[in-house]
Amino acid sequence: MDSIDKKILNIIQRDFPVVEEPFKAVAAKAGISEDEAFQRIKNLKEKGIIRRIGAVFDSKKMGYASTLCAAKVPKENLKQFVAVVNSYAGVTHNYRRSHEYNVWFTFIAADEETLKKSLGEIRDKTGVTDIISMTAAQTFKIDATFEL
Repeated sequence: MDSIDKKILNIIQRDFPVVEEPFKAVAAKAGISEDEAFQRIKNLKEKGIIRRIGAVFDSKKMGYASTLCAAKVPKENLKQFVAVVNSYAGVTHNYRRSHEYNVWFTFIAADEETLKKSLGEIRDKTGVTDIISMTAAQTFKIDATFEL
């Protein structure tokens, strides 16, 4: 990555332009052509530096239910468990941890009933019954952007 790639990443992680021609707007801020901006972003995506470009919504304000889950998953069941969990569109993060509860994931659903039903399905499909659901009592939001 050179200084222009870093400049582009700083622009798009904080203020991706929601306009008719977003790559043109990024290019103008970065001081390059639209074609170069598009190609650089495409290359950063292909290299895995950019995982996705998308909006972040406040699901609670939209009426959705969410939870952080911790599961005790036997090593021999890890791949299957992760595949099942990741098959749900509401799973936003899924991490393996060095802990008794070795898989942690976040889950968002339309409502509490759907959330509980989905977690029940995960238990049934995987045979992993020790899944703790921890709904946030209070939210502390941090800025997860990185100055490059």
